[in-house]
Amino acid sequence: MTSWLSGKAIKYGIAALVVIGMASYWFIGRAVWNANVSLPEEYKVLYIPTGSSYETVEKMLKDSSILDDIASFRRVAGIMKYNRDNVPPGKYRILSGMSNRELIKMLRSGDQAPQEVVLNNVRNLEEMAGKASRYFETDSLTFLQYLSDPEIFRPLGYTRENFISMFIPNTYHMFWTDKPEKFVKRMKKEFDKFWTEDKIARVKKNNLNLIDAYTVASIVEKESIYDPEKPTIAGVYINRLKTGEKLQADPTVVFAVGDFSIQRVLYSHLEKDSPYNTYKYAGLPPGPICMPSLSSLNAVINAENHNYMFFCAKPDNTGQHAFAVDYAGHQKNAEAFAQWLNKLNIK
Repeated sequence: MTSWLSGKAIKYGIAALVVIGMASYWFIGRAVWNANVSLPEEYKVLYIPTGSSYETVEKMLKDSSILDDIASFRRVAGIMKYNRDNVPPGKYRILSGMSNRELIKMLRSGDQAPQEVVLNNVRNLEEMAGKASRYFETDSLTFLQYLSDPEIFRPLGYTRENFISMFIPNTYHMFWTDKPEKFVKRMKKEFDKFWTEDKIARVKKNNLNLIDAYTVASIVEKESIYDPEKPTIAGVYINRLKTGEKLQADPTVVFAVGDFSIQRVLYSHLEKDSPYNTYKYAGLPPGPICMPSLSSLNAVINAENHNYMFFCAKPDNTGQHAFAVDYAGHQKNAEAFAQWLNKLNIK
């Protein structure tokens, strides 16, 4: 009798263990595989800073209302060994409907979402650093310190004034955690890709090196918003460089003065003593006055071959210019433009 009861108890015990095991497996399976991210939108972006702990990540997920059940996430994180020693930083794109396993696998492996880095419309390294810091974890001051370090730009063949000419305007895919050194390496790679042998040969025909070409393009960029005439403007500056005439480019004076709200360059501005004042000093300034657009760069590469030595804005709102081969013709154009500015009370 006793042995029979003992056997029966064993059978019931085994059955109970099986049931408990199946329940645990079911329970854990639900925590691992079932969706635990329910968002009102398609996805949410989560930034995990360098040095973050697991607890910090869990808090960010909770505060961002990303998880339906924080406890199940914690259990699966323990099973998958996503802990304080394994928290890669980065920008992560968390999709609605993700399971704990999918989310933790992405976070644990550092599978970041790429970052669209838009480079354009900056005047100097300070603005470059400020713009770059919008796309990366590194702050603008650290970026600027790196870009301003002679040990960085000198081996690449640049000065601080012309280092910006290594940066080609475009949209690049990088990662939020990429450091300044990786950013510069990528920009050097894009520079080498942009300047093909054909493009280099074209600018060399006009006695320009690549830094010179970029600097001319930066002046063209600030002279005109009308792309079709940019190759003509580039041709004017190349003609003046070849003949030794001062460029007398108003945008360089504005850069020298440092007041970018100036709408009309006055004689008082022309007195500014600066190597960027091309009314005072012949040749090109020490470096670009901005990052030119691709249209301005291509305008210099494909500069028109003509005899124009002067140009002046037309007295209208088209943003186009009137060109002249001699000073007499230019003076006539300039007087018409000055009268138009006076009429509009632009001073």
